[in-house]
Amino acid sequence: MREYVVVCLTAALVTYLTTPVVRVLAMRLKVVSAVRDRDVHVIPTPRGGGVAMYAGVAAAVLVASRLPALQRTFEDSQTYAVLVAGGLICLLGALDDRFEIDALTKLTGQIACAGVMVLLGVQFLFVFLPFGNIGTLSLGDTGVPLTILTTVLVVNALNFIDGLDGLAAGVSAISAIALFAYSYNLGLVGYGDTASAPALITAVLAGACLGFLPHNFSPARIFMGDSGSMLVGLMLSAAAVSATGRVDTQTFDSAASVLPLALPLLIPLAVLFIPFTDLVLAVVRRTRKGQSPFSPDKMHLHHRLLSIGHSHRRAVLIMYFWAALLSFGAIGLSISGGRVELLVVIGVLLVVGVVVVLSPRARRAERTAASVAASEARAARAGRWWQRRSGARPVPAVPSRGGTTPSPRAPDPTGAPR
Repeated sequence: MREYVVVCLTAALVTYLTTPVVRVLAMRLKVVSAVRDRDVHVIPTPRGGGVAMYAGVAAAVLVASRLPALQRTFEDSQTYAVLVAGGLICLLGALDDRFEIDALTKLTGQIACAGVMVLLGVQFLFVFLPFGNIGTLSLGDTGVPLTILTTVLVVNALNFIDGLDGLAAGVSAISAIALFAYSYNLGLVGYGDTASAPALITAVLAGACLGFLPHNFSPARIFMGDSGSMLVGLMLSAAAVSATGRVDTQTFDSAASVLPLALPLLIPLAVLFIPFTDLVLAVVRRTRKGQSPFSPDKMHLHHRLLSIGHSHRRAVLIMYFWAALLSFGAIGLSISGGRVELLVVIGVLLVVGVVVVLSPRARRAERTAASVAASEARAARAGRWWQRRSGARPVPAVPSRGGTTPSPRAPDPTGAPR
């Protein structure tokens, strides 16, 4: 366990120290998220923080390769597969952050990166079905397209929830910690070793997300962009596949060893429930309107929390709460075998979560003049910043119900989305 703490802290420290450098480079290269109608930020903000996160991931993997207790995690190619595929998808995201790649090209690139990860050794091999007498089902060649599909879905799900400051980074950190607990417990009860590839991947990812979060929490100084959200999605998918899709329960000697696998199909869904729910709702909503599933709108879960009166930070903390409750609740049930006491605690917390969501303390109509003034000041600073950087005239701002937004007639300094 101490070795995992070391690599987690390494990823967090390197990411934290590298992010300001990436931010300066992003401003000089004009990799900036301009303000649009569907955004909640009120000033142009640099993006591309995923580059700093990948630097933290690579540094942590390098440190892990030098620790004797974690040498066994490198006996197969899974960790290196994630590192290579993660670098490719981070590069794809960085290009999208700068040049705004069209949706079809980006989807093709995501499939290619997932394919590289599969070719290097990460894929579903088994599925444990706790129904009837099916037991462990060997997937064979079917595991390849299933792994690619899962990875693309997780990548886009994480991309969909990256709409509030600190939301994607925090939810990803919670998911990574939950998957680490699940993977580490598999080793404790008899599956393989506690020094496993999924445990290392999730420990490294959690550190990178936690190191980036201080720069990204509201008010964000930099966004992770597609380079970060796609990197996080690929690593979470790889960890889930490695932890739940490479386990043959028939290799265990006792029924007690199979206990953590009682809910193997639920674990990834519970850990990624918030991103997947947002993804499914968005696809259904847009297709019913005859739009592309990738067409932007302002109806995501975090937008709805804001619309009923929650503040920016409060909405993010509510999403954290639900992600943690579902992730650790499912893993707790899997480890404990569904103890009644744990079910009662989860039920109580579910009720509390619903009450908090439906009872915001601050309504939009009751926002103070101080918060509006702060938004206007940030918009004014943004105009001065653009004038210094590009020589362009400042973007005029007009007051709105939630703060200030650029005038619809004002030119877009970059033309790039968040």
